[in-house]
Amino acid sequence: MQTVPDFSDVVAASVRLKGQAHRTPVLTSRYLNALSGAELFFKAENFQRVGAFKFRGALNAILSLPEAVRSKGVVAYSSGNHAQGVACAAQLVGIPAIIVMPQDAPAMKIAATRDYGAQVVLYDRYTQDRQAIGEALAAERGATVLPPFDHPDIIAGQGTAALELFEETGPLDALFVPVGGGGLASGCGLVAHAVSPGCAVIGVEPAAGDDARQSLAAGRIVQIAVPKTLADGAQTTALSPLTFGLVSRLLREIVTVEDATLVATMRTLAERMKIIVEPTGCLGVAAALAAAPQWQGRRIGVIISGGNVDMERFSRLIQTY
Repeated sequence: MQTVPDFSDVVAASVRLKGQAHRTPVLTSRYLNALSGAELFFKAENFQRVGAFKFRGALNAILSLPEAVRSKGVVAYSSGNHAQGVACAAQLVGIPAIIVMPQDAPAMKIAATRDYGAQVVLYDRYTQDRQAIGEALAAERGATVLPPFDHPDIIAGQGTAALELFEETGPLDALFVPVGGGGLASGCGLVAHAVSPGCAVIGVEPAAGDDARQSLAAGRIVQIAVPKTLADGAQTTALSPLTFGLVSRLLREIVTVEDATLVATMRTLAERMKIIVEPTGCLGVAAALAAAPQWQGRRIGVIISGGNVDMERFSRLIQTY
């Protein structure tokens, strides 16, 4: 039976990651505060190693493996940020890594994963099963599969982003968190529930990929087709039983954001805060700004989950939408 992580696991992960994962900055913006009427605190995981929060969970999971198991290497499947996180973490620890990535993943993410020393195996996300491919590769090599979200050590590692945020800000009234497979949202929910019980944790999905929103509404896991959205980090088709249980218990609600709004938010963050954020990373910011009338005068945390977008794509999106 799979272990369900709790707040103590997040605290243990923070100790394990100290000196390895960056303690990313908590940014503020007078402009966005004035625009929203709330006091906004942005946890900027675009400044994390590999450019995304995924490094936290990947390294925590690898460091949690027994040495004899760890030495045989790891296998992961990911559209990009978990891929880079596992590849970088494996390189730091000195073990082999194989990453199964969709052939239409951003070229920058594929190149970066290879640069971290991992072997990349490409697949068609619309016709092939990445999990089956990854498990077959792991079985051949005796390696350990590290899924992108369906793993207690991954979830605990991701939660350290929220732990650092609350350590700097103190209690918050709400926390907006991007939702793909639910690992980040689960970890952040564990932290908020423990250190700021009055904080409403709000998950945010792309409108085209609202499987988690549908799942919470139905009271069961709802699976959808691979969504076509600019938020490639949230192109998941379903929560896992582990993340569904945690998200159902810890999140107040899940809201959605249209792709065009994500691009507008990318532009705003670049112009006003001078930071580059990928579409998925803008989910929380876009939703927090849209919900501003409900949170006038309140203290709102936002997880910016990553900044891995190449400049050609960034420029094209800004000009197109």
